[in-house]
Amino acid sequence: MERLGKSHLKNKLETNINQSFENSSSNISKNIAENEQFLKNMFQNCSDIIFREIMIHGETKLLLIHVDGMINTDIITSNVLKPLMYGGLPQGLGTIDSIAQMFEQEVFSVLPIKKLSNYGDIVDHILKGNAAILADGEDVALLADVSKFKTRAIEEPYNEAVIRGPKEGFTEQLRINTTMLRRIVATPKLKLESLKVGKLTRTDVVIAYIEGIVSLSVLNEVRKRINQIKIDAIIESGYIEESIEDTHLSPFPQMDVTERPDIVAAKLVKGKVAILVNGSPCALVVPMTFLEGLQAPDDYYERFLFVSFIRCIRYLLVFLSVVFPSIYIALTTFHPEMVPQELMITIASLREKTPLPTVIEVFMMEFMFEGLREAGIRLPKQIGPLVSIVGALIIGEAAVNAGIISAPIVIVVSIAGICSFIIPRLRSGYPFRMLSFPLLILSGTFGLFGLAIGIIAILIHLVQLSPFGTPYLTPVAPLITHRLKDLFIRWPRKRAIYTGPDNEADQP
Repeated sequence: MERLGKSHLKNKLETNINQSFENSSSNISKNIAENEQFLKNMFQNCSDIIFREIMIHGETKLLLIHVDGMINTDIITSNVLKPLMYGGLPQGLGTIDSIAQMFEQEVFSVLPIKKLSNYGDIVDHILKGNAAILADGEDVALLADVSKFKTRAIEEPYNEAVIRGPKEGFTEQLRINTTMLRRIVATPKLKLESLKVGKLTRTDVVIAYIEGIVSLSVLNEVRKRINQIKIDAIIESGYIEESIEDTHLSPFPQMDVTERPDIVAAKLVKGKVAILVNGSPCALVVPMTFLEGLQAPDDYYERFLFVSFIRCIRYLLVFLSVVFPSIYIALTTFHPEMVPQELMITIASLREKTPLPTVIEVFMMEFMFEGLREAGIRLPKQIGPLVSIVGALIIGEAAVNAGIISAPIVIVVSIAGICSFIIPRLRSGYPFRMLSFPLLILSGTFGLFGLAIGIIAILIHLVQLSPFGTPYLTPVAPLITHRLKDLFIRWPRKRAIYTGPDNEADQP
């Protein structure tokens, strides 16, 4: 009987909670007891939700609701509890029709406040760090923004460090991120549209763009795709990225992801759209092109001659990181006549004792190199680099001494790995690391002909890729002549000409 009684009580509680959620779209009543019971059913088993009843001279009953740990308790204590409990209701300078109006004009006059009458809206604001005050006999609740909780300080992005440029990055607090963006782009044309995504989390999402510069077709497409997201929770901006990208089958990123406000501001000025998510330090920028993933923030802060030189080196090394091991396999296995005779004799003598084919050796070393790289990222910072370096040295040296791997293979894989580290964006290097393995198989099966087939297939895929209606290989395909100044070289900016009574004679 006791077990049945507990089961009946549990079912009754679940029924009350479900009914409360179903009726969350209804409005509150003037009976504060009914409102209190309804909200307590909504927050059943939520130990962090505080319900505090306040009686003023034994006549007026107030109900204060907030989340413990998410509000500024000093404001609540000094501005609400002490004045009401010891001084009673304050008297306004003019006519006050309701207690909510009194709070709005006198108690919370310097805080962002809202008057709400819908249960669902009240619950949503309470969970975001607002304090709700309900008065007996009134069918409106006053929501005061007194949120205060611990946040991470503004720091330099760990994965996007620069030698010259701003040293601040986004944090997990959405309003801090929009403030940094607004400080850089100080114009009313910078628009920040707010949305809520996620059935359970109700995560705040902001769409940022500059009016008059942004492509309206891209902006409307972003709005449409975000509004069509049907998901229970949005924990990080990656949830948004995966939900609105054009295709899931492409290894190439279709949205730029950055933690730097200066990068977002620069791309907004170029007419792009940024998506910021509360709880995530990573902003999404659309549309993205292939070459943007190979550009670093320093490219726009240093002098153009040095930047142009570094860019040419970067593009060459990125290409070698993908095809260098495949070229080595193809030349040494299928086309030895294309290798200088003395070099080929040296390679053959070093491979004389190795029992495995060249393609298997390279595949094994590439696989182990990727494993060591991933282990270095996942391990604690104190031992991660140590394991990566020592592991590579020990494994490589032991494999060569044991005769399993030839010394040229270690050199080739090491060169390709070093070349891959020159890619400025970490996630922009993922597709190159993935595509190197199928290219190894093609070159090990068909030689240079197979490598050519693989490269052509990748180019065809890149030409067909068009995220948010923008060709991925812009400005090369289609060709946009005036944008080629920021392709292999960064064209110098025009010199500013200042006119005035002091320097008119110096102007050309």
